[in-house]
Amino acid sequence: MSAPTKYADEHLMKVVLAPVVSEKSTLVADKHRQYVFRVADDATKPEVKAAVELLFKTKVQSVTVSNVKGKQKRFGRFMGRRRNWKKAYVRLAAGQEINFAATE
Repeated sequence: MSAPTKYADEHLMKVVLAPVVSEKSTLVADKHRQYVFRVADDATKPEVKAAVELLFKTKVQSVTVSNVKGKQKRFGRFMGRRRNWKKAYVRLAAGQEINFAATE
């Protein structure tokens, strides 16, 4: 069990939504020991850190958060836009790694 946090485990389970799998996120993971996650819109850096440490049982060194604007898309003759979302770059401590295939 990890160190106790001030956040409830039920809340932390809803913070990290999905890993972002792209060419850029793969490059960042290999080069800087960072993993990219899609996170809840209201998530803060300490919440993301606690959630990743709880879910993947690793030690997080730092978290950087970025708001991504939704793209404008055309639906027939109408213009719409995709929703905005938030992503987090999570840097792990030295010697740590996340294996997505082995998680339950």
